[in-house]
Amino acid sequence: MVRAEAGSGDGPPIARPRRAIQPALRRCRYLTPPPSRLPPALLSRKFSPWHLVPFSWKYVRLRWQRRPVLVNFEVTMRCNAKCGFCDYWKTSPELKAQELDSFVDAAKAFDPMMITWTGGEPLLRKDLESLVGAVDRAIRTKYTALLTHGAMLTIERARALWDAGIGQFNISLDYPDERHDVARGIPGLARRILANAAAIRAEGMTVRFNTVIKDDNLDDIFPLVLEAERMGVGMNLSVYTDFKNGDTSHLLRAEHQARVEELVRELLAFKRRRRGIISNSDHYLASIPRYLRGEMTEPCLSGQDTVHIDPYGGIRRCPDFPADGHWSEYAGYAPIKCDRCFYACRGEAQAPLRPNRFLDLVASA
Repeated sequence: MVRAEAGSGDGPPIARPRRAIQPALRRCRYLTPPPSRLPPALLSRKFSPWHLVPFSWKYVRLRWQRRPVLVNFEVTMRCNAKCGFCDYWKTSPELKAQELDSFVDAAKAFDPMMITWTGGEPLLRKDLESLVGAVDRAIRTKYTALLTHGAMLTIERARALWDAGIGQFNISLDYPDERHDVARGIPGLARRILANAAAIRAEGMTVRFNTVIKDDNLDDIFPLVLEAERMGVGMNLSVYTDFKNGDTSHLLRAEHQARVEELVRELLAFKRRRRGIISNSDHYLASIPRYLRGEMTEPCLSGQDTVHIDPYGGIRRCPDFPADGHWSEYAGYAPIKCDRCFYACRGEAQAPLRPNRFLDLVASA
């Protein structure tokens, strides 16, 4: 038996075998508590539609000034997961003593529209609430998110961080079952993430899953999207890269091209039916097959719209590049020719502002 779905407009409808979707979806539902009664929202519940006006004004100002729209505060390089594609967990504990105890000066200098607190694993910082709260009070009109592997994100910690200024919890989730535990080196992680995400969402806080598209989870992506919809949480997708430490084991290759193109058609069809779950732009999703075919000619704009400030005050154009000096020395970055990755941060910087992007932003129910 097959289930026909609308295509992306440039091909025939998709016939997806139910057997390819249902096993992974059943795994999700086995692990997940009863769904939240709250409707899903792409934007944080801390904001209402009228906030798009000051945010739009700030966005235009930052672009005109050629200043970053998003600043990532990497509060630590330490991590207690053991992901094969990342070496943060190998960071020496001795570097803890060198970590900044405030990001307020950098926040005031850049005055970005968006802030992401990240790492390493940011929840290893016991003073994270203090760091977040100080920046929250220092600047206005900002959208603040936290990126975490989720193992330490209890409902109590989520409440404290929400009160401090976090408006969205981004939790890494690549598989709906114990495969995620193995990939991250943390037993029981997937079950914990899904349970805590549901509890956090039930209290009115905003949750988004950050999912990396790999060679062995292509059949799990769409079921995870459906589970995110059921739970009332968002989802952001990126393409796997070996740029962090050279681990090529999960790269998407030529033999995956047809399945990737099919998946992209599924995701775009879903977005047309239901805005407000997948946070990626239509442009980013549609560009994934072209990137994998090696047809992308656009330069990378990293360092223009987004920058990373590391725990020691260094600034980087990209999380996988070395620091270029202290953040106070920032003088802008020129576009570069680099195709080592197609992270969402790279792809979204290239995405044009089209009407469907505004539909994504205002979709809250």
